[in-house]
Amino acid sequence: FNIVYPSSTDHPVDMMNIKAFTLVSAVERELLTGDKDHISIECVECCGRNLYVGTNDCFIYHFLLEEKAMPTGAASFVATKQLHRHLGFKKPVNELCAASALNRLLVLCDNSITLVNMLNLEPVPSGARIKGATTFAVNENPVNGDPFCVEVCIISVKRRTVQMFLVYEDRVQIVKEVSTPEQPLAVAVDGYFLCLALTTQYIILNYSTGLSQDLFPYCSEEKPPIVKRIGRQEFLLAGPGGLGMFATVAGISQRAPVHWSENVIGAAVCFPYVIALDDEFITVHSMLDQQQKQTLPFKEGHILQDFE
Repeated sequence: FNIVYPSSTDHPVDMMNIKAFTLVSAVERELLTGDKDHISIECVECCGRNLYVGTNDCFIYHFLLEEKAMPTGAASFVATKQLHRHLGFKKPVNELCAASALNRLLVLCDNSITLVNMLNLEPVPSGARIKGATTFAVNENPVNGDPFCVEVCIISVKRRTVQMFLVYEDRVQIVKEVSTPEQPLAVAVDGYFLCLALTTQYIILNYSTGLSQDLFPYCSEEKPPIVKRIGRQEFLLAGPGGLGMFATVAGISQRAPVHWSENVIGAAVCFPYVIALDDEFITVHSMLDQQQKQTLPFKEGHILQDFE
């Protein structure tokens, strides 16, 4: 597990080949897997100093991350393992998402989202869970107004269906179910707007009104889509031809695209930079002039996510 760490707080975006980010090792493989080569990391989540890792053998690991400044001015990270817990299935842990206001971790495993305590990783006593989910996204621009509630959109196992839920400390409540024109594969949420990757295209869908707007075509059979909320009413998408495309909820692009390699598998935003992961490199582009600013060699990476 590695951290792509901002090298400095000033952003000299007009320079070429700047060192905007440094790759820092955070958790050594032995802390996670010991000598078991068949164990792999399926998902990660970071909330404050808390790092959570989900594995293919249905374990969740909890680490505390401590950042230490080096004499050179760089940063290093020390991870201390707190505990690990088996979820009781024979399936991988697919996704993790922390809801710190609720002291809960949302865990997707075996098409079910379970609520577990962030500290002891125990499932909530009520047994509350969301069943029938293939993937989910938390609304970071919620419309509900309750600080002790998290809005979650799931792609349902029911064909061509997305559902909105309210998640509380010990219960869940369905709010809305919406049909989509094709099977949805990935989702990001902002307010009432869902940005969805369907089988052959990306769309914006207002789940309150049911109105949708096509963005641009995309062939999910060639490679998996990328859908990321990057700010209020704006998303980053993996477009055709290796382009990183920006789209607003109005269905327009206010920024020129960035040029990625054809096989990008993950993307993140740390303004003003867009970071992308492929099978050999982490690349850094500027959102201001769309130019590539930095390349970090990194083989066999398969997850890239942005945390604070």
